[in-house]
Amino acid sequence: MGGSVSLPVRADLRALDADALAALANRGLVKRAAREADREPPALSSGDGATVVAEFADGVRAELPEGGLEQGRCTCGATGACRHLLGLIFAYQAALPETPPSEDEPPAEAPAWSPGGFTDEDLATRIGSRLVETARRTHRSGYTARIRRGAAPVAELPAATVRFLVPGDLGYVHTDARAGVRDDVIALAVWAFRAADEQHPGADECSVDVGGAPGAAVTGSGLETVIEFAAEVLRSGAVHAGPGLVAAAAGHLAALDRAGLRWPLDATAELADQLTAYRDRSARYAPERLADLIAELFARHRAVTADGGAGHRARVLGSEEAAETPLRRVRLDGLGARVTAVDGQRRVEIFHGQAASGVVLVSHRQWETDEDGPALGRRRIAGATVDAIASGVLVTESAIRSASRTVRLSAGRIAKSTVTVSHGAWEGLPPGLLAYDYAKLAAELDAMPPRPVRARVRAELVRVLAIAEVGESWYAPGAQRLSVEIRDGSGVTATVEATHAAVAPGRLDAVAAALDGCRGRPRFVAGSVHRSGGRVVIDPYAIAADGPPVVPDLAMPPTGQGLGNADGTADVGDPLAEAVTAARDVLAEAAHSGLAHLPGAHTDRLRSARAALARVGLHRVASSLDEVVARLGPDPGAEATRAWVDAYLRVSLAADLR
Repeated sequence: MGGSVSLPVRADLRALDADALAALANRGLVKRAAREADREPPALSSGDGATVVAEFADGVRAELPEGGLEQGRCTCGATGACRHLLGLIFAYQAALPETPPSEDEPPAEAPAWSPGGFTDEDLATRIGSRLVETARRTHRSGYTARIRRGAAPVAELPAATVRFLVPGDLGYVHTDARAGVRDDVIALAVWAFRAADEQHPGADECSVDVGGAPGAAVTGSGLETVIEFAAEVLRSGAVHAGPGLVAAAAGHLAALDRAGLRWPLDATAELADQLTAYRDRSARYAPERLADLIAELFARHRAVTADGGAGHRARVLGSEEAAETPLRRVRLDGLGARVTAVDGQRRVEIFHGQAASGVVLVSHRQWETDEDGPALGRRRIAGATVDAIASGVLVTESAIRSASRTVRLSAGRIAKSTVTVSHGAWEGLPPGLLAYDYAKLAAELDAMPPRPVRARVRAELVRVLAIAEVGESWYAPGAQRLSVEIRDGSGVTATVEATHAAVAPGRLDAVAAALDGCRGRPRFVAGSVHRSGGRVVIDPYAIAADGPPVVPDLAMPPTGQGLGNADGTADVGDPLAEAVTAARDVLAEAAHSGLAHLPGAHTDRLRSARAALARVGLHRVASSLDEVVARLGPDPGAEATRAWVDAYLRVSLAADLR
């Protein structure tokens, strides 16, 4: 065939590589099409306009006009992108090889481009005027997006991730939302790039608040009635919250849902659940969790009503994105699991890395049982065991994603999910998920907004750390905590820290064995990261060495002596941590009992906590407890509530930054 056939010049077909085609179809189909096109290439010709036509040896005829793979036609009868359309692309690329640069010219770099250059008319042509108007409603309300520039720019939206695969061509845009369900996200992504081009023109990666009503009168946060509810819970306490207060939450939830305030909606639902859990004497209830939720609602309200806070409105309150979005065919790499026990229930959270979008999704199941992690790992979901999904590769067309990045499998489409064994080849994960540089990761964590006003994303802090070397390990018997030092390629250290739980009896020994080299050289650890003592600490969900990743929470406990070579050490007290924890506990107890029902000795405990904070140098945090003591009384009002919220936010921020 060679170059004797006159074919239309199609820059879009030249730009598509195997990764882009795999996003539009699937990797297995792409590999098959490439092999067949190489072994027996089809005969290519020109059709109407810029259409490329391929005639295959088996008599199949495929045509691909401009506008994307969805515009292709093939006589094989397959729906969507078939191997013949993919074979047409490979054959076209082989028939028209790139012109090599002359000796006097350096190789041309890929031109810089931004999807923000697409016009609204381009969008209307691609997705239709109705969906553009649907997107405009979201734009008027405001939303948040994370932008990653590059050869294939990415916009991560609350409900979906959008990738632009071919420069200047809206026909080759990939979203993980199911085709035809949320195509309006393409317009939202383009507008997000416009905002990023204006606000952060030189940044490879950035977060932007898009839309809203700049200059329009904003009368408040929309949380005013919810704040009154939270204040009443604080004054009454969980102990004295009657059925009427719990029932009142339903009206607030409905109002928040109508307003599209996703994060306050989630927090208020949890607050109502805490009150119900206390009334039912359930182990779900925790005073510190109740206090966290009350303070969070106040923090979100303050963040958008303070001077200059309106610009962060969408990020703090959540967008009007749909609560759930069906996804098209996606590949999810299992990054481990976490098993917890509450009352008579066992809950398993499974973490999935989505390499195409650079985010971590979470699925969960719970059962009424007394089984532990190893037994739960043998239970089946979507035709595979929990252990296989947590450590393997899930390819599914039945996933439904929420704005908080939880994902569930639709029961009616379970047959369209497959699980294969993973060998822990996590080096293919994108930089947003995979960290080779611990110092850079630490800087990223330090730059994050305070926890109470961040997006309520379930796996926000789940990362994969590459391990260059494993250092010493030590075990604290009192806390039943194993700590192992790991290093990156530059010698910067981080700590893998696992704590024993009865529901996961093999957790510590599995971590010790995997990092001790019992399964080969440990290469990666996946888990939830935070900063403590000046370094990165990761709570491990999975560890990859040779063979399938180890999931500690699902591992069987050893039959003999465990913990490998970990050194037993006495628990060493941390005065700073102890002071912050004591202050947080006494403030949480105030929320538990209610500001209007505190015993007389509670002010003495507040003064004691204040003195401890001052001794470790946290003088501003300590002074906030003075204000609480001064405002308490037999009928605490708004000033007492404000003082408690101020103190609790300062103490919780000190705990997070420690």
